[in-house]
Amino acid sequence: MELLTPEELYARYLALAQKQPPVLEPRTLEGYIQRFLDRATDFEKAAGQGSTPLYVVDHQSLAGKYHRFSDVFESRLSRFQAFYALKSNSHPAIAGKLVEMGAGLDVSSGVELQTALDLGCRKIIFSGLGKTEAELDLALANADRVAVLMDSFGELDRLERGASKRRTKIMAGVRLTTLEHGVWRKFGIPLARLNDFVEKAQSCAWVDLCGLQFHTSWNLGPDAQVAFIARLGEWFRDNSAVFGDRLRFLDIGGGYWPEDGEWSRGDTTELGLVHKALALDAGENTRHRAAAAPLETFARDISQALKRHIPVFDNLTIYAEPGRWLCHAAMHFLVRVLDKKAPDMVITDGGIHMAGWERYENDFAPVINLSRPSTDEQQCLVCGSLCTPHDVWGTSYFGAGMEEGDLLLIPDQGAYTYSLRQNFIKPEAATVIM
Repeated sequence: MELLTPEELYARYLALAQKQPPVLEPRTLEGYIQRFLDRATDFEKAAGQGSTPLYVVDHQSLAGKYHRFSDVFESRLSRFQAFYALKSNSHPAIAGKLVEMGAGLDVSSGVELQTALDLGCRKIIFSGLGKTEAELDLALANADRVAVLMDSFGELDRLERGASKRRTKIMAGVRLTTLEHGVWRKFGIPLARLNDFVEKAQSCAWVDLCGLQFHTSWNLGPDAQVAFIARLGEWFRDNSAVFGDRLRFLDIGGGYWPEDGEWSRGDTTELGLVHKALALDAGENTRHRAAAAPLETFARDISQALKRHIPVFDNLTIYAEPGRWLCHAAMHFLVRVLDKKAPDMVITDGGIHMAGWERYENDFAPVINLSRPSTDEQQCLVCGSLCTPHDVWGTSYFGAGMEEGDLLLIPDQGAYTYSLRQNFIKPEAATVIM
């Protein structure tokens, strides 16, 4: 274990403090809360359609997000197609609405592929790693609707064997790993091995390798995507003839962060954890915000990088795989206060099994009392009804008091919640569409 002098420890402490995300401004938060208070009647009507707890699917928000994403990228790219990442929220009322509006679906398992097929989707990319022969066979059985994004040399072998048995030609791409060290190298193949992969694929009679894909995650801005496009451009400069004219699409992946940014509790930042370990005030009731770039910045910088670095850009259709950016604001939670145990503690009828994990011990999501509306924040431990101390929505709420029967909204909880939901102690929440 590395032993540091007190001076070195203090220098590291200062470095942590300097990179701490800024505190979420009260004005920003109040404006955010007011947006939902302005729609309180809509949420109350939704609650009247079923017993709480409820998932509320917000088609108005979803449609606005999809059209904006498509319009912004299409204004920069002459050939563009968005594929919604189904893993981010697999609710059929969300995925089905996106398909209806023209989105393709990005799936990463046989279960998700069957969901996409059942929804009638005609544009499906099958990504993900560790695809089984049965999953690949399902893709081959629907080769007119599915392109397989291969993750390894072994997957190329399995896909070719299955396609040969079926005598079916299938459109395919290969994923390129963007981080070649640590656990992230589990995804895709290194760029240094792309020549070998293309050469092997060219000996395959049934796999039509015509695309490339890469993915970077948790993108608060486009820097990581732009950097990998530059790396890919270096490969093209040295290997321009490898694909010939067979390359037809480039999939730039997903990971676009919603423009509200990443909101975290103060006690779960790096500095907050240090304070907690030292028994200091860890900032439990403070919130921090890592701002995200506007979507226009992503589209501008990525399109400029593609035009600058990819010599065959004009011949390609650009795919993207937005998930979180589209569904973040497309689902909200509605719960009611079941029990007021103390002036500063209430129990709700919905628990964190709706979200699938203890995310609210790390992430900040405001709890809004629609029954007693106010942008004023009150300190109160808002807990769910699961038999675990981790079942906590938050340590405060926005409203003018809290009583049994009050209707509470936890807004913008569409990303990586419903898909991770658990059948734990309580039944699954019902859904209403707003």
